[in-house]
Amino acid sequence: MDTTKTPAPNAAEADTTPVALDKTETGRPAEAEAAAAVTDEATDEVTDADLDDEALAEDEDREPSHVGSAAFAIVAAGLGVVALSGSWVAGIVSERASIAARLELTQAADANAQIAAQFVDPWHTTAMVNGIFSALALIVATFVLALPAFSSPERTLPTWVRSVSWAGIGLGALGVLLFVLMYFDLLLAIPKAAGAGA
Repeated sequence: MDTTKTPAPNAAEADTTPVALDKTETGRPAEAEAAAAVTDEATDEVTDADLDDEALAEDEDREPSHVGSAAFAIVAAGLGVVALSGSWVAGIVSERASIAARLELTQAADANAQIAAQFVDPWHTTAMVNGIFSALALIVATFVLALPAFSSPERTLPTWVRSVSWAGIGLGALGVLLFVLMYFDLLLAIPKAAGAGA
């Protein structure tokens, strides 16, 4: 009796099976790495988008700049101070008015006419120029305080900008009041020469 075993017909195929398994195992990490790379890129894109959205939100939440309002408030206060203290513009206009009034005088003019030509007309001209500066200060300061109501109701100016604007309004109103009193000779009476009317 022959006890020798013949190799199975599928033995060669069984030997090649581990080779096929090795090829399959070596192919899987490459696919996994490619999938991981795609996932990382998608994550980076999402993270960048989130950062951009956060930056836009921070820009929207950031308070607007008040440089323009602050500048106009300071200009208004400066105009008010100039109107009350006088300026070289008022001086030049006053001198011009004095010269023009003197040229119109005649030799037969009385003392009151000479006083009016040399002093009263220049005073009125000075008051008018200072009144213009006061009105400008009042208008600019009022514009600064009213600007948030026209742009956006929730927008508020810094405290110091509002304070300077109110100072400009106060100085401007005082300047306008002094203009009216001086221009119409309500504050100081016009001096008259003694015996000029006799």
